[in-house]
Amino acid sequence: MLDDHIIQGLKAADKPKKYADGGGLFLFIPTSGKKLWRLAYRFERKAKLLSFGEYPQVSLRAARQRRDEAKALLKDG
Repeated sequence: MLDDHIIQGLKAADKPKKYADGGGLFLFIPTSGKKLWRLAYRFERKAKLLSFGEYPQVSLRAARQRRDEAKALLKDG
C-alpha cells in the first residue's frame, strides 16, 4: 500500500507507470509527471477505469474514500 512519503518521492519515467494501493485503486504517472488517481474495476464483465483526480489535490485518504464509495455503488448495481 502507498503512503504520502512514497507518493511524494515518485517521479516520471520513460514509460507510464502504475503504483497499486489496493482494491483496484492505483496511482498512474504518465511521462508528463502528473500523479493521477484511478480505479480499475469490472462492470457487466467489462473492464472499466474511473479517474478521481490529481495528487495532491485529491489526497491519498480522499482517493481511498472515493474508491470505497464507488465499490459500494457497484455492489448495489
